Amino acid sequence: MADRVSSDAVPTVRAKLAKHGATGRLKLELPADETDRFPVDEVVRVVLDGEQQFARIESSLTGEELLISGVFETPSAARNPGEGENHLTGWCEDNGRSAGGSVLVDVIEDGFQYGLRAPGGRAVYDALEQPDGSLASIASDLED
Repeated sequence: MADRVSSDAVPTVRAKLAKHGATGRLKLELPADETDRFPVDEVVRVVLDGEQQFARIESSLTGEELLISGVFETPSAARNPGEGENHLTGWCEDNGRSAGGSVLVDVIEDGFQYGLRAPGGRAVYDALEQPDGSLASIASDLED
């Protein structure tokens, strides 16, 4: 069983919401100096209101920020955003977040699991253990 951890007990990074692409979808801009916490070009777990989802962390064109442009139900959809529904948009609407605003990103485990919450809110997460490298590789191969 996974341990439960409060947002008060983990490091938190403030991300900015910005419009992304021609459709004006929302994306999260993370500080570029946080690359040790957020691995570029990796799919990670993201908890939205208690639901485990997946996102891919990207580098901006300028290299000044790290981006999360969507949160999806599966790792495959996170790698190929056209394959699934982006749950970041609905979460932002449900939590009164819009472009120019901020979101708190709780670092449950560096490089593996994060939680999103609105400023002023609190959350409790199921902290999952990161699989060892060989298991993660097997899972990725099976998924592809």
